[in-house]
Amino acid sequence: MAATPTAQIRVGLRVPREAILAADVADAVRRIEDMGLDHVCVEDHVSFRSGKGIDGLVMSTALAALSRRVSVWTTIYLLPLRHPLPVARSVQTLAALAPARFVFGVGIGGEDPHEVEVCGVDPKTRGQRMDESLTIIRGLLAGETVTFTGEFFTVTEARIVPSPEAPVPIVVGGRSDAALHRVGRFGDGWLGIWLSSRRFAEAVAQIQQHADTAGRGTVAWRHSLCAWVGFGDSPELARPGLAAAMEDYYHLPFEKFEKWSPYGTSEQVAEALAPYVEAGCRDFSLMGCAAPGRDVVEDAAKVRRLLLTS
Repeated sequence: MAATPTAQIRVGLRVPREAILAADVADAVRRIEDMGLDHVCVEDHVSFRSGKGIDGLVMSTALAALSRRVSVWTTIYLLPLRHPLPVARSVQTLAALAPARFVFGVGIGGEDPHEVEVCGVDPKTRGQRMDESLTIIRGLLAGETVTFTGEFFTVTEARIVPSPEAPVPIVVGGRSDAALHRVGRFGDGWLGIWLSSRRFAEAVAQIQQHADTAGRGTVAWRHSLCAWVGFGDSPELARPGLAAAMEDYYHLPFEKFEKWSPYGTSEQVAEALAPYVEAGCRDFSLMGCAAPGRDVVEDAAKVRRLLLTS
């Protein structure tokens, strides 16, 4: 597969959690913009593990208001836990605040089934809820009057006006065959995580097949990778901080993620990510950690420059 010109490669960074907790978000966003990164990304959780979380659309709205140039991504928003109509209104409002600067990344989650259950949702129904929600939301954001009857959601002559002037890309996450089918039917791109570049290329091909079967025609795909990365003067110095952050977040041993979570110098991280460009990745959302004495924003910006020139 021939690589798309590197000018189309975009790299973003999650706003450091410590900046959010200390209300230093504005400074963090300003630095990310000033260093030339393309977007900021924010996760979404209602009550993750021990009750932690950030509302993805609320935080995205704050980031959009604080930024001047960069796009804002949700990576990922747990759509099956919400009703699609108010979600569509929130997305429309955010798109009006930051025209052409919001990418709606959605997924079904699953790392913590209890989070789903406490929202009154059977974890087994997440996929079908997602499909119904995407059907409704895509119609509403396109300015259609939507009437839909499903197993979980029913709307009658629902409208959201005005529709966004610039279409909001919907990027769908997930690694299962069902998720790839969902991308082909509903998505403007795919958000992959924890997989090899070979598997990434296979998934891109599967998505195109599903889109062709659905009769979608030409799609301006925005396939992307969400990657936890660690920066340091060497892999030995970069690994501890990344391992600690991921184990604290997921409550799982770092070894389960290690082969898909590059760490080391900026050059080593960029070298590990470069094969994904050849595999069809056009956007990288980095969940960055830095060893003492390193600056995660500077390192991420250097990764961007290296990917653009590789």
